[in-house]
Order: sequence, then C-alpha cells, then structure tokens
Amino acid sequence: MNTTELKAFLDEKVAQYNHPRFIESDPISIAHNFTKKEDIEIAGFFAATLAWGQRVTIIKNAQRLVDFMDQAPHDFILNHAPQDRQKMEGFVHRTFNFQDLLFFLEALQNLYRHQKGLEGAFTDGKPASAREALEQFRAKFFETPHLARSQKHVSNPAKNSSCKRLNMFLRWMVRQDTQGVDFGLWTGLKPAQLSCPLDVHSGNVARKLGLLKRSYNDWKAVQELDASLRALDPNDPVKYDFALFGLGVFERF
Repeated sequence: MNTTELKAFLDEKVAQYNHPRFIESDPISIAHNFTKKEDIEIAGFFAATLAWGQRVTIIKNAQRLVDFMDQAPHDFILNHAPQDRQKMEGFVHRTFNFQDLLFFLEALQNLYRHQKGLEGAFTDGKPASAREALEQFRAKFFETPHLARSQKHVSNPAKNSSCKRLNMFLRWMVRQDTQGVDFGLWTGLKPAQLSCPLDVHSGNVARKLGLLKRSYNDWKAVQELDASLRALDPNDPVKYDFALFGLGVFERF
C-alpha cells in the first residue's frame, strides 16, 4: 500500500485500540487506579519497569507493589522508613528481585524528597528528545548507591537498548490523549519528541508494513521507526504504538 493508504489504515487501527476498553488488560491499568499526579507517576513507573513477560503476571505483580505501598505510592515513597520495606521481602518478577526493589524505593525517595520527582528527573531543562530525557533520568536515578545488577532494570540508549519500557512510560506521562488512555501529565517533553516503544510485536508489524527494515530491536531501529512514524504524523507519532501493538498482539498480523 502507498503512504496515503498506510496512514489511513494505521489511523483506523489507532482509533480501534486507543480506547479505554483495553486499559484493563494493559499495565497502564495500575496507574489508572489513581487520580493524584504523583501516585499515577510512581504506580506507572513500577508497572512499566515490570512490563516484560505475560501481561497478566505483569499486572498482578505491579498491583502487589501498589498494595505493599498501602495504595498510596507517593506518601509511601516520601515517608516510609527502612523497616517498612521488609514487608516486601521475597518479591520477585522475573529477574527483578527484592534487592532491586529496595534500590528503586531508595532512588525514588531521593528523587521525590530532594529533587523534582520523576517528572523533573526526565524533563528538567526541557530535553530535546526522548533519548536525552532517558539519559538524564538514568543519571539522576543512579545517583543513589546501588548494586551493579540493578542497572540492567533501567535501559540505556547509549548501549543501543530500544528502551521499550521507558519509552512506554514516557508515552503514558507525556502524550495528550483525548481517549483517556495516556495521561499527558508532563509538559517538559512534547508528544512530537517521543520515541515509539519497540518490542517483538510492534517490530514485526512495522517490518511487515515497511516502516522498519533493521532486523534488531535496538535503539537504531527505534530511530528508524521514529522517522517513519513522524512522516505519518509529526505531532503525535507514538499514537501508532497502539496500532502496531494491537495488530501484533490482538490480530497476529
């Protein structure tokens, strides 16, 4: 299909899948349990961090973390004492374990007590791109003492990672969405600057549609896909994440 036909097809799929009926089966559902900005950020960040593997398990374990925080993530992050973390002992999601969780709690506490929270860590200084935002966040997050093993749970575009989960989290926080799925809470980045979350599903669909030629799902592939999607909609390119993911997961395109 030509570019006009491709855009029309993908726009139709965005309208189909960028819809509240899909929230319940998506990790973003954890953040939708809250109305306070900081609660949404923190719950969403943990949900995105755990977002690999089976979606049912992702949602279950992210909900467990929110329950550990007494359904008040921001208050817990700000005010909990070290002994309050022990009730989470034994938590594990794939390779993310209790030691990683302890570090994440300490790093978030540092961001919210002494800096400008998650939003500031990503968007202070108005970074020029999603990549700049990711690198800035990573530097601030790992100011807190940590085990080397925990670094693998925060992807690094400088090491050519596609950073799928972090780009997904940025989509949730930044993208202005009239359908009530993405939150659009942050203004230090513009939707036009976001990069598409790239995983096996969206990557395979993008290749079949001619949007992506690179065979590896790495940062170079993200850049190539971004260029293709911005040609279709320069103001809101990552809306097509809904189309690519929906086609891959729900339609086995």
